[in-house]
Amino acid sequence: MTTAHHLRLIDGMRAREFPAERVRSGSGVSGPGYHTAYLYADDVWEDDEAGRLERRTQCLADHEALVTLLGSRWGEPQLVSLFGAQERMLAGEEIPQPWADTVAGCEYLRLWYIEERWIALALYLEEGGSGCELSVVVTETDPP
Repeated sequence: MTTAHHLRLIDGMRAREFPAERVRSGSGVSGPGYHTAYLYADDVWEDDEAGRLERRTQCLADHEALVTLLGSRWGEPQLVSLFGAQERMLAGEEIPQPWADTVAGCEYLRLWYIEERWIALALYLEEGGSGCELSVVVTETDPP
């Protein structure tokens, strides 16, 4: 997918109503008060390390491009650490969706608050490896 496609997807997510129940779509998951789209998902079963490294490089470039483009629209994003939320979740605290899914694999995210909705860009990097995933969340639910 191109950056232009990602931007159209994000705009569509912002405009769409939230469903009453959790449902899967072609690009992600939606539920009461949120939409999540997976913009870039690494194939963890890929054996070609060079190919995975190339895809990681592209994922990181897409992330930076989206941060820049969304920042030009809405201003500088907040850089939010999810470490505290991860610790609370591990201690048994229930974290609401979509944040529970986001907290599970992401250390930090870029966050904007626009027209009563949070827009979060989450980057998942495989520790010590070459994996990379990129997702976007649009939600009414305050971050943890």
